[in-house]
Amino acid sequence: MNLELQIQSLIFSFVFGLFFSLMFNLFYKYLFRGKAFFRIISNFIFVMANTLLYFLCLKLINNGIIHIYFIIMLFLGFILGNKKTKTIRKFKLDTIYD
Repeated sequence: MNLELQIQSLIFSFVFGLFFSLMFNLFYKYLFRGKAFFRIISNFIFVMANTLLYFLCLKLINNGIIHIYFIIMLFLGFILGNKKTKTIRKFKLDTIYD
């Protein structure tokens, strides 16, 4: 894999980490509140849908080749995005859904 593809894949992984943290905070109520059965089902669907989306997009970018540093960038994007989007969950969405 050439350098340009690696950089595109790194940027995509970071941006997808930001997207994943936004989705996590938007669906927080469904993932961690309510009956245990519905939490398990919603967690499974949420994780499977986001994983499938990540790998499908990665397949379009670099034929689905994955390296450990893509996962690290995904994790860093999630952590950074979670620090920024946690306020959505705390102040806005809890009042809307309750």
